[in-house]
Order: sequence, then C-alpha cells, then structure tokens
Amino acid sequence: MNVQEIRELFESDIASTEKKIKQYAELSQPIAPDNAIGRVSRMDAINNKGVMNAALIKAKERLEGLKRNLDKLGTNDFGVCPKCKKKIPIERILLAPNSSFCVNCAR
Repeated sequence: MNVQEIRELFESDIASTEKKIKQYAELSQPIAPDNAIGRVSRMDAINNKGVMNAALIKAKERLEGLKRNLDKLGTNDFGVCPKCKKKIPIERILLAPNSSFCVNCAR
C-alpha cells in the first residue's frame, strides 16, 4: 500500500468517525425530567444514554488516533512501535489507530 492509498483510508475513516461522533452526541443528550415516558421507559432511556456516552468516548479516541497517524504519515515515525522500534502492520494501525504500540508491546 502506498502513502496516498493510506492517506485516503485515513481521511475516509476520519469523515465516518466524525459523523458517528455527531450522532452519538445527539443520542447522548440529557433526558428531560418532564418527558412523560413512564418509569421503565425512562430507565431504558437512561441506560441507552450511558451506552451512547461510552460509544462517544471511544469514537473521540479513535478520531484522535486517526488524526495523529495522518500527521505522522510520510515520516520515519509512522508505523514504528516506540517501544521495540519494529514495524507495525498497516492493518493494526487502521484497526486500532489510538494505540501507538505493536501487538506485543501493547500487552
């Protein structure tokens, strides 16, 4: 894979992650207490809000990692584990962009 192809993958993933962040932010808004939805439904809505908050945090971490890796793209630091200095496969970088380490060092 060449640098331009990797850049396009990062940019595409950044765009989709930004969309997800907007959706999660909307879905994790506070639930108004004057909403007449019933006690069980309210508890379900509060639970769903918690799930959306967790997804929002994960998406923000992913976006941060994608942007960091995009900035490193084309430099000697891109795709190199800072601990063992071995090459990190591009698949690992795309799968877990918020991790800077190879699989062995991340354990």
